[in-house]
Amino acid sequence: MGIRFVLMVNKQGQTRLAQYYEYLNLEERRALEGEIVRKCLARNEQQIYNKSGEGFNHQLIHPKVEAGLPNELAILEFIHLLVETMDRHFGNVCELDIMFHLEKAHFMLEEMVMNGCIVETSKSNILAPIQLMDKA
Repeated sequence: MGIRFVLMVNKQGQTRLAQYYEYLNLEERRALEGEIVRKCLARNEQQIYNKSGEGFNHQLIHPKVEAGLPNELAILEFIHLLVETMDRHFGNVCELDIMFHLEKAHFMLEEMVMNGCIVETSKSNILAPIQLMDKA
């Protein structure tokens, strides 16, 4: 399996966007998000989380960290593409854009990822259906 979930969380630890590609019930999602937020907010700028074991079997890629492995670089490139796509649509995307246009943010993500696999990387192709909906 490729991507298991995508989370966008602000610096206060509030989840702004969550998309899961494998089934987790609500309680499992809350526990996972809480653990991820605690780990990410507690890290320093040089750390990247590649931890498994101790009840935590996910590799976390944080967008502000340089990664050394090809898979991590691919995920960082995906994060960069997602932000660039949102920037193109919203014009300098911010947290409020995601909060007030959550359905569009999810739609962009759904156009890019299917069943945990990246299926679209063209910003124009990702945004075309959203632009059509905006015209209607």
